[in-house]
Order: sequence, then C-alpha cells, then structure tokens
Amino acid sequence: MKHNIIVALCILFSVSAFSQEWITDFDTAKSSAQEENKKIVLVFQGSDWCAPCIKLDKEIWHTDEFENYAKDHFIMLKADFPKRKKNALSQSQQEHNNKLAETYNKNGYFPFVVVLDAKGNKLGATGYKKMSPSDYIKILESFKL
Repeated sequence: MKHNIIVALCILFSVSAFSQEWITDFDTAKSSAQEENKKIVLVFQGSDWCAPCIKLDKEIWHTDEFENYAKDHFIMLKADFPKRKKNALSQSQQEHNNKLAETYNKNGYFPFVVVLDAKGNKLGATGYKKMSPSDYIKILESFKL
C-alpha cells in the first residue's frame, strides 16, 4: 500500500513539474512578465467547443518541446470561453476574459494568440496553424523584435 502511494505521488509530481503553467489573471501575467523579463502569450480559446483550439492545445501547448521552451521565454495567459455548463467559469473570471477580448480580440476569433510586452502592448497575433512546435515558436518569437 505504501509503495502504491509513493508511486502515485511521484507520478503526480512529475506530471505537475512538466505541465504548462497557465495564468488566468492579466495583472499577474504583466507583473510576472516584468519580473522575469518575458513576453506574454495571451491565448483566446473555446476549450470545450472549438476544434482548432483543441488541436492547438494538443499539438503545440502541451508538447514537451513547447512547454520546455515557454517556461524560460513566455508567460502563458489563458482567456477561455467554454460553452458547456459543466465547464462554466466563475462570473468574475468570465468578466475578466470578456474585458481581455474587448481589448485584444474584438473580432472574436478562436483560437487567437496575441503576443504582448510586459505592459500589455500588442506585438503580434496569430491563430492555429498546422505545424511543428518549433515552427510555432519561431512565429511567436518573430513578434518579440
């Protein structure tokens, strides 16, 4: 029994140690970006209804290659817009995401990826593209110049 618990804890730790750290608060993202001298990658997604969003999540955001790169170069900020009731956000989080959309995603594109500086100035934007994580990183990096 002890052995099973230890194994479970090790697996849980290893998964959490390598998973992408997503922030959902814009002020926290800006503060972290300033402290760590990183750019913010703001992702507008519909996690439970948008097929390209789900593909972007699987093919780019949750790959080892992207996660390893992002932890040293980006602050990852998520603005999710789920439709299913079971995935509903808190009212305050939904209002927060709506404000981000009013500022950075006025056309309501999904997925929509915006690269920002630490002050929240838009440097560039893209969406889902069928490509390798390394090629997607190159696109995001091209906005940092």
